[in-house]
Amino acid sequence: MISTQRIVYCPNPICIRPSNPVDNRVCANCQTPLIRRYLWVIGSSAATITPGEKVGDRYEVIAPRIWLDTQPGKLPDIPSKIPKEIIPYLRLYQQRLHLPVVYGLVRYQTEAANHILLLENVPIDEAGNLYPTLTTAWQQATAVRQVYWLWQILQLWQPLSELGVASSLLIPNNLRVQGWCVRLLQLQQSGQPTLKDLGECWQSLVVNAKTQVANNLQKIVQQMCSGESEFQDIATQLNTLLLASAAELPLSIKIAGTSDKGPEGLIQNEDSCYPHRKDAIADVLSPKMAIVCDGIGGHEGGEVASRLAVQSVKLQIRALLQEVGEQAEVVAPDLLQQQLEASLRVINNVICNCNDEQKRTGTQRMATTMVMAVQVPQRIQTAAGWHSENAHELYLVNVGDSRAYWITREYCQLLTIDDDVATREVRQGRNLYRQALQRPDATALTQALGTKEGELLRPVIQRLIVEEEGVLLLCSDGLSDNHLVEESWRDYAVPVLTAELTLEAAVDAWIQLANQKNGHDNVSVVLTHCRVSPDYLVPVTPKKLQIEVVEEKQVEVVLEAAPPEESEFAASSQVLLDLDISATTQTDDNTQPELQRQPGVLWLRLLVLLVGSATVGLFAWQQLQLQTFQQMCKQLPQRVQQICPPPQNN
Repeated sequence: MISTQRIVYCPNPICIRPSNPVDNRVCANCQTPLIRRYLWVIGSSAATITPGEKVGDRYEVIAPRIWLDTQPGKLPDIPSKIPKEIIPYLRLYQQRLHLPVVYGLVRYQTEAANHILLLENVPIDEAGNLYPTLTTAWQQATAVRQVYWLWQILQLWQPLSELGVASSLLIPNNLRVQGWCVRLLQLQQSGQPTLKDLGECWQSLVVNAKTQVANNLQKIVQQMCSGESEFQDIATQLNTLLLASAAELPLSIKIAGTSDKGPEGLIQNEDSCYPHRKDAIADVLSPKMAIVCDGIGGHEGGEVASRLAVQSVKLQIRALLQEVGEQAEVVAPDLLQQQLEASLRVINNVICNCNDEQKRTGTQRMATTMVMAVQVPQRIQTAAGWHSENAHELYLVNVGDSRAYWITREYCQLLTIDDDVATREVRQGRNLYRQALQRPDATALTQALGTKEGELLRPVIQRLIVEEEGVLLLCSDGLSDNHLVEESWRDYAVPVLTAELTLEAAVDAWIQLANQKNGHDNVSVVLTHCRVSPDYLVPVTPKKLQIEVVEEKQVEVVLEAAPPEESEFAASSQVLLDLDISATTQTDDNTQPELQRQPGVLWLRLLVLLVGSATVGLFAWQQLQLQTFQQMCKQLPQRVQQICPPPQNN
């Protein structure tokens, strides 16, 4: 345990009494939240420095290789030239959920040529203790979690192999677990291990696997050790076992969300979200989907872009979920990710075309960020022999700097990576993250929906398995700025998990906190409470689903049409948005083709995307060119004209 006598300094540079006990949550003088940043250190002499010693008048040694930065408000020493051994950490920054991040270097008297390397975002808890090793936690883990840990390691295998650091996954002490998540202490550059080496490393684990998955895991590992199986074959088998294990668990989901203009002085709300408490009727997508969009473009531009993105993605995802729900076999994660990416490209191009038609250039182009979570229904045969559509797959899609957090009673995990200049500099190997944050344009977005052609869009799509109780928080940067979520999750999310606070009340509390503490932007919050408990297990097939631009995002845009009503869309647009396109995705129940093997289904999906694109295009036309749209409506047959909006007086 850390002594209460340890001191950490307030990060506020103008605080006149910055010294605080390390256990304080806020500065006793200025009430600024305190930062306890524990680092993992690498260097030949790092392990010999005794606990209690202070290095560089700043870093206090807590335990061998674990240091506390007592002055976290100051920039650490950054090398003028990036050492070669640091490059893999930078290139793999996209994997920061699982991997550490380089913090800086420090000089030490016994280190002549090589300085000590400091790593942050390491598997160390808030008391300065390492999270347990995977091998230590293995026997106490559930069958689902055991398979899930191995699945995560396998997903890291290829990106780490490409940079020559895959051996990091073969060192038992290097693999730590924070609940469901596998995390690495550091990266090791040694040799080029093969899939056979990984299988041999797993042998000691699968011997002690839970009974319900042990035989299947042993067969998979035997194939790996034979050296004859391809990576994709192993991934397919492990994924099938993972979904079958998860499907035996129940899953209860509740969801609530809203969007708020923010404090006084802000003219309009450029955020949009789904679901929204103003939604009159529960959509068939709820609680399967959650969305937060933060519009960019100022005036009505950002508002139109974010609302257009939310409404149009609902059309796309409704069709996708209907199609997946009708498949007789498991749809591979990579194919689902491709379908989600294709949907985003359609939406991106619609917004992009609106910009082109309005002749908007540079910072005048309207756009929007998006973070979306989709729980995809999959028909799964469990190990017990019964069928379930409750596969527990959660796909997380992110473009821009709106964020997603997974929160349990014990921890809060940031799941997404911001698409901003600082992230770009790190991933391209040009700067360490703390150094990149010093740039004046550090938080400027590098991509958002509508800023460039869809072929250039690079959304980040992750697949998670919900196998523990927790709250998924999606939010715009009106809440996430200034580390507000990381500082306050215990007070606003944990009460939901302990049934002390309703989901709706928690949403309101987060909004109020953002307005009080940040108070500079619109705020959107969507909370999804996922509950997994054996008490709800019923072996019956459930019903089939029916289905970082600059930091200041206010850019003045002049629209040629009247701005949309904030409360509701025009009647014609609402008719288009409410179209039930599920009928176009129906297939013969006797055949139920598999997505990845039936070209006809892929063509059908393409057709649905085109129909969705055309529908979204009409909606955008109505929103941005109202008079022209009404003239077109007058030329339609009388029975069709009823969907057109009534003429508006100037």
